[in-house]
Amino acid sequence: AEDRGLRIGIENCPMLFSKDEWPGGKNIFICPQVWRRLFNDIPSDSLGMNYDPSHLIWTFIDPVPPIYEFKDKMFHVHAKDARVDRDRLQEVGILNLDWHTPKLPGMGDCDWGAFFGALSDIKYTGPVCVEVEDRAYEGTLEDRKRSLIQSYRYLSQYVVKA
Repeated sequence: AEDRGLRIGIENCPMLFSKDEWPGGKNIFICPQVWRRLFNDIPSDSLGMNYDPSHLIWTFIDPVPPIYEFKDKMFHVHAKDARVDRDRLQEVGILNLDWHTPKLPGMGDCDWGAFFGALSDIKYTGPVCVEVEDRAYEGTLEDRKRSLIQSYRYLSQYVVKA
């Protein structure tokens, strides 16, 4: 990647969604502690991340503080939310996996004002892409189109058009 001037952004998703991925998932790039180690062990300007706040929310990590620490490693950002069902969590515990739900931006637990405020603070100018992963909008092509319209309307309060 360095020789070709390319950048590799690994998404901060544990890839832990089903019983065949338990325990530990299929991706090591899961939390700030691991990111520090990887970036230290592989000191390359070509290695960075696709930063998705939804994965931090369901792992109970505030997605805002890492933005400041890893600002130089953020190559791409996903605008995806997650909702933690606290009642279900009390019923099944953290090892069950079915107590969180991916949602469109603004329909989960992410504080998007703080999130985009931090992106603004670090002067992030890279891509922010809506990742449509919300069961309420996955049934048909029309549902997916509605999800993008809904996401645009919600996120436009935080993003200034150039």
